[in-house]
Amino acid sequence: MNELTLILGMALVTFGVRYPMLAIIGRLHLPDTALRALRYVPLAVLTAIIVPSVLMPEGTIDIRPENTYLVGGIIAALVAWRTKNLLLTIIVGMGAFLLWRAVIG
Repeated sequence: MNELTLILGMALVTFGVRYPMLAIIGRLHLPDTALRALRYVPLAVLTAIIVPSVLMPEGTIDIRPENTYLVGGIIAALVAWRTKNLLLTIIVGMGAFLLWRAVIG
């Protein structure tokens, strides 16, 4: 029961912080410059999440070939760049990561 209360509380706080801003923005007419800038927000957020975990899996920068996260990330980035296919990028990136991890041991 305590976990359920905690989850509901977190949901309520998250909703309470985000909804008013979305409701206000939905009624305002934003300039085209702001709309173009907002298109880059998801890319910036994903980059901020992924890059540290790929380059620093143990807490320090690791750019050696033994860093399986880095190898998988590089291969996934190449697949994404060439194909623009999200599902293929995920499958090939995870496959490369798991295969390289098996090879390295």
